[in-house]
This record gives sequence, C-alpha cells and structure tokens, in this order.
Amino acid sequence: MAANQIAEPFDLIRVSLSERVFVKLRGDRELRGVLHAYDGHMNMILSEVEETIYVVDADEASGDNVVRTVKRNCDMLFVRGDGVVLVRLSLSFCQRD
Repeated sequence: MAANQIAEPFDLIRVSLSERVFVKLRGDRELRGVLHAYDGHMNMILSEVEETIYVVDADEASGDNVVRTVKRNCDMLFVRGDGVVLVRLSLSFCQRD
C-alpha cells in the first residue's frame, strides 16, 4: 500500500502486520515486537516482544528521583488496547532528511 493510499489511521497499522512495531503504553512502559493482529480497540497480539519499564525511585540521600530501566522478553503477548498511547511503525516507513 503506497502512502497516497492511506485513507484512515488504521490503514497505517494494517500495512505493519508481520512487521516490527514500537508501542508506548500507559504507566511508563514500551514494547517492541512483531505485530500479528489488532482490532478496532487497539488490542494487539505481538511476538518476539521486548518490554521496557521505566521505574522512578526516590534517592534517599539526595531526595532526587532516579529512573531505572527494567527489561523483559516475551515470546507472545496480548496487549489490551485501552493502555496503548502510541504505535510507531517499522522504520521502513520513516524517511530521513
């Protein structure tokens, strides 16, 4: 599907089936994986998923917040759509200047 044939937002998601995507979720979580299925509520099935969770801890000595990153991998994951904030398609759709 060429860029000029994109008529609605879900067309962009449809062309990314079986491609790697980046999904930003509520709660400071990010997913990178292969998109296998989705629906109108943005529920998704992803495989080969790397999940990144950003945890904010208070440093007792300085009182500052310290962000630490926790990563985990999943073979297959169901993502509930009400937590999805952003879906970025594979980099083949992005053009660099």
